[in-house]
Amino acid sequence: MNAEERNTALAARRQCLHDLIASFDSVVVAFSGGVDSAYLAWEATQVLGSAALCVTAESPSYPDHHRQLAVRVARECGLHHEFVRTGEMEQPEYRANPINRCYYCKNELYGVLSSLAAARGIASICDGSNADDRGDYRPGRKAAGEFGVRSPLDESNLTKADIRELSRLAGLPTWDEPASACLSSRIPYHSEVTGEKLRMIERAETALRALGFRVCRVRHHDNLARLEFGRDEISRALEPGMRDQIDRDLRSIGYQHVTIDPKGYRMGSLNEGVWLRPA
Repeated sequence: MNAEERNTALAARRQCLHDLIASFDSVVVAFSGGVDSAYLAWEATQVLGSAALCVTAESPSYPDHHRQLAVRVARECGLHHEFVRTGEMEQPEYRANPINRCYYCKNELYGVLSSLAAARGIASICDGSNADDRGDYRPGRKAAGEFGVRSPLDESNLTKADIRELSRLAGLPTWDEPASACLSSRIPYHSEVTGEKLRMIERAETALRALGFRVCRVRHHDNLARLEFGRDEISRALEPGMRDQIDRDLRSIGYQHVTIDPKGYRMGSLNEGVWLRPA
């Protein structure tokens, strides 16, 4: 497929998205501030105006870095935007961190959004799942189905690469943002999710970004931090001076051991092999 054919196909998928959103009288968009939900929120606002309510859920597992990004996107793009509180940390099932932890998180989120939509007379709820998400282990999709949540990006066959390109063309500041996920995703399954762990992870990732790393994950293994960096950033992280700085910074946060994963960052690394097991 040449460039002209690719552009034509992308335009057709975007038109499909436009038409799908236009079929909603009004919509609540689950808006985290990440690449996918930001583009969906922008597109929904272009189509429906103030009838598109973009809602960001706040909880201990939601990084402040993402919150600030959501605020920026909402301001720059003129989104009708609100925050809501979710209480997944109050659920013992969520804190126990089973392999379907995401189900309990999304069940809480969609329950809150459903109540909000009902109170406001809003017809539909949408999330930012895209076509590429079909290949990863995502138990939150079960919760979406139970609440009738639509996924317009996925339904329009838009991939992550498509969404980045459309976001770039739209001038969205998120178009080249690294992939993002909640802080709880850094904790291995069956290790309890606690507020203390989440705060340590957030402080550690903030420290790494302050050192100039763009793509980084702190996988929390009790007193050990296993660090994943973007493939093009691993060599810098391994430079003796930088490695020592990273070690000092993370030990000051409370980690006793710091190791760098030579495989680098890969989305959902804690999910590797999970889809082969029963949920």
